[in-house]
Amino acid sequence: MTIIRLEPGKLYSALVEANGFIFLSGITPKDLSQDLAGQTRQVLGEIDRLLQHVGVARSRIVSAMIWVSDIRNREPMNEVWVPWIGEDRPVRACVEARLADPRMLVEIQIVAAR
Repeated sequence: MTIIRLEPGKLYSALVEANGFIFLSGITPKDLSQDLAGQTRQVLGEIDRLLQHVGVARSRIVSAMIWVSDIRNREPMNEVWVPWIGEDRPVRACVEARLADPRMLVEIQIVAAR
């Protein structure tokens, strides 16, 4: 089996492809001054960039794990997520977590099928 690692860093790779699946690391926003909707748009844009790099469409996403800093405020994230994901909805979990920076409001990890 061939394993491809994209954008390897000191701690992790941004994307790993193995056995027909695409695994993205937890994607976080760069501009932490934005609200939850703005941070979600940033994260989804980065997911699009990484998937496009390996030629995989959004419709091929099979699983999403979403962390938000306050589960009671997840609705702005959902308002961005639903139109972005479209009709091909993957399985998903959304949980509250203390993220790496207190200004960070969302992190999303996905798995897609080739």
